[in-house]
Amino acid sequence: MAINKIQFDRQVQFPRPRRWLLAGILPIMRRDRVIPRIDGVPLTDLIDRFELDAGMQPAGGAYGGLIPAHSRSLRMDDHFHGRSTMATGSKTPVLVCECGEWGCWPLLAEITVTDDLVIWDCSEQPGRRTRDYGAFGPFRFDRNQYDDALRDLSRPISSGIA
Repeated sequence: MAINKIQFDRQVQFPRPRRWLLAGILPIMRRDRVIPRIDGVPLTDLIDRFELDAGMQPAGGAYGGLIPAHSRSLRMDDHFHGRSTMATGSKTPVLVCECGEWGCWPLLAEITVTDDLVIWDCSEQPGRRTRDYGAFGPFRFDRNQYDDALRDLSRPISSGIA
């Protein structure tokens, strides 16, 4: 069984206020997105390719990274160890809709953690229960490498704003 390598990319965004809002009054808010990368490929690309190859519709460009700020109690290390406050039953969102809403179009996976491995398996799209994701994964990660990637994700980064 192959061991996959994971990293978590953090995209820092500063969305602009909408024109109809009083832009001079609203503060600039930072909104980060977290996108897992498996064996060097963003998970968004892997799932798009899988759904398109399987002939699923709609498919392609539907998923985006997790936005941790959408949940005040969310800790990324707990979340990606399958102990998330955002879990749906035994499954954890590993991607969400490209709009950023957690409940809109999530990709769920069952995350199993052992002393040596972290396994993402049994993926599903709860908005389309008839879709078969049995051939998507499982992804197996070395526990030490996985935990190192989560530590890297948890490190503070500079916003570049003085």
